[in-house]
Amino acid sequence: MTIISIGQRACFALAFFVCVAFGASNACAGELVNVPTRDGVTVDVFWQSTPGATATLLLFPGGGGGFGQVVDGKPTSENFLVRTEAGFAAHGFNIAIFGLPTDLRDLNYGARITDAHMRDIAQVVAFIKTRSDVPLWLVGTSRGTVSATAGAIRLKDAKDGIAGLVLTSSIVSFGKTGAVPKQDIGSLRVPVLVVHNRRDACDVCHPNEVHYILDRLTNASIKKLVWMEGGGPPQGDECGPLHWHGYIGIETQTVDVIANWIAHPAAD
Repeated sequence: MTIISIGQRACFALAFFVCVAFGASNACAGELVNVPTRDGVTVDVFWQSTPGATATLLLFPGGGGGFGQVVDGKPTSENFLVRTEAGFAAHGFNIAIFGLPTDLRDLNYGARITDAHMRDIAQVVAFIKTRSDVPLWLVGTSRGTVSATAGAIRLKDAKDGIAGLVLTSSIVSFGKTGAVPKQDIGSLRVPVLVVHNRRDACDVCHPNEVHYILDRLTNASIKKLVWMEGGGPPQGDECGPLHWHGYIGIETQTVDVIANWIAHPAAD
């Protein structure tokens, strides 16, 4: 277990600012792709290719899902993973953000563990692999951890499976459908990184229940828990993207922790 303690908000990496400032450029802009997944159903995917990428990250936002509108080649949602996607790209990753299927208005807890959702994820993964053959990691935040975990379990035996799983601000309350510790995570054999804010005040993401994830990852090739601290000031709902739950004020440091671990997974 590692604790990362950060003081005040730090500047984003220079490469991040380059992409924000010139988001419409070919080097930084992404595209909206409608991926056919089931009969008559497509899923919106934001795709951003990074030259020389070492891995692709398939990001699963929280809440009801989706990534907002795409404006000048950038998604507009305030969700932690969405608003930091340029930071992940600056670390040398292709970025894919899982959006909403055309037959649902939002992805609630139950929808995220259905067979239909798993088929959607599998088809999005297949699409990604047509764009790049580098290792693919699933990364979820908040309610997106339900999808990322379920997808990782479903894809674990696939011929072209995933390289690893990253869970941030995980749903750990046993009262919630699809909560990460309630899923069959003992079957996962890939590296798994769990990142959580010590001050997360969301009522379904209590820090004192995060250990249940690590306890049940009995077969993961590597597993690690990193606690994030510091940042602020929190804004809005305690389960919202701009509160401790969404790593407000420590976005850059949290992205760096995740990206560096993906590059070199280790338990210590």
